[in-house]
Amino acid sequence: KAYPECIYIVEQDGIIKVLDENNNVSTFIDLKDKVHDILFPADEMGLLGLAFDPNFANNGLFYINYNDNNDNTIISRFSSKENIGELESEKILLTIEQPYSNHNGGSIEFGPDNYLYISVGDGGSAGDPQNRAQDLTNYFGSILRIEIPENADYYLIPKDNPFYGIDEYRQEIWSYGLRNAWKFTFDRFTGDIYIGDVGQNSWEEINFIKSGSNGGLNFGWNIMEASSCYNPDFGCDNFKSQLPIFEYPNDAKYIRTILGLKHKNVHGCSVTGGYVYRGENIKELYGKYIFGDYCTGKIWSFKYDNGELLNFEDHTNELLQSINKKKFYLSSFGETSAGELLLIDYSGSLYKLVNK
Repeated sequence: KAYPECIYIVEQDGIIKVLDENNNVSTFIDLKDKVHDILFPADEMGLLGLAFDPNFANNGLFYINYNDNNDNTIISRFSSKENIGELESEKILLTIEQPYSNHNGGSIEFGPDNYLYISVGDGGSAGDPQNRAQDLTNYFGSILRIEIPENADYYLIPKDNPFYGIDEYRQEIWSYGLRNAWKFTFDRFTGDIYIGDVGQNSWEEINFIKSGSNGGLNFGWNIMEASSCYNPDFGCDNFKSQLPIFEYPNDAKYIRTILGLKHKNVHGCSVTGGYVYRGENIKELYGKYIFGDYCTGKIWSFKYDNGELLNFEDHTNELLQSINKKKFYLSSFGETSAGELLLIDYSGSLYKLVNK
């Protein structure tokens, strides 16, 4: 059975809730005993991602990305019946030991090819001190791509993965050189991938993988930060990486956000990746990528067409007025089955974009 009108809400502390078409809220699954306890407001660990099997309507399978009680990244499969997840059904597919508590990535999405894509942060600390994001012998700083056979308790590495057959590399890697891509999404119409990658000191960036890519793209971190040199000791001038399609200054103060203080005349300090809008209710946004920044609550859009960025817009003031708020902590975006967009406030509110 399919549940097309339900919205599934992933809470960092380990609960997934269901909001049905009548605005009734119920618990889909409670994973709090398995998931890392949230210790403070800026804690980056916990339950971070949810993806439904492409055949979920028939098999009830879903996949999650979370940090366990030992702070490892876990990729697991669960089953469900009658729209309730079965806690005892967990099958762990992948475990990654995290060296630090931050930069866990966490996004998990099935692509048009029915392979599962997983974002993994650079391992944490600051500046990627062990240069993990440029090291293909570990999972860090990458997006992984794996195949999960029907009803299997294991995964396979697709033979067209860019590093397939190279024994010394992690062959699951699809792209690398990322710092903390905790939100990437597929354009449901084209299959293109948009990646929001959080910057270090100076720049926030949106990266792009065109549908049909052979993979293997290196987005530059920690040699580059966006299109600027971060680590000159590695010879930035001769280093070839995939440049972002959009970047903006990291000019806000993260500590002000944690303390609940408003920023003035700044862009942000932690990009929140979003979606290409493919809904029917807001014609002027169709085909535009909607994204924002957690630190400032700013929300922007642009259209990316044949390598050209078009029609950039700032929607911040309009949205703040519509929800009657002066500040907004943009934790994430969501998407309905019909392609309409949801905005998630870290303070606990969920909003749906509608036409004026």
